[in-house]
Amino acid sequence: MMHLEHVNLVVRDIPMSLSFYQAVFPHWQIRGGGEGEWYGKPRKWLHFGDNYQYLALSDHGDSDNRDLTGSQVGLAHFAFVTDNLQRLIERLDQAGFRPYKDGAESPHRKNIYFLDPDGFEVEFVEYLTDLPDERNHYDI
Repeated sequence: MMHLEHVNLVVRDIPMSLSFYQAVFPHWQIRGGGEGEWYGKPRKWLHFGDNYQYLALSDHGDSDNRDLTGSQVGLAHFAFVTDNLQRLIERLDQAGFRPYKDGAESPHRKNIYFLDPDGFEVEFVEYLTDLPDERNHYDI
């Protein structure tokens, strides 16, 4: 078996990024961190997560993220599954973050997209069924 362990994000401001992801994952904690260099540029870094998965945040970002409406090569978005999408939206709202765009209409799932403080698009999905054929249904 294989699973995703971490996503490594280069950000401009770790505390600002952390405010977003702490609202998303209130049960996660800072696992560790430090300072170093990335090809001669000083940076701070930290790992925020649980015992099995985490986000690696490094603060040496010095430009804007890719234009999400464009066709540049790069990360389009990443997604997390939640069992209570409405509660997640409320936590993000309380932390000052508003939805970026609504998800697609589906009888088997609800989803929504947010932008984190550095412009990474993050999707959140709540599945309304445990049946794989319904969860993975596509209108093609």
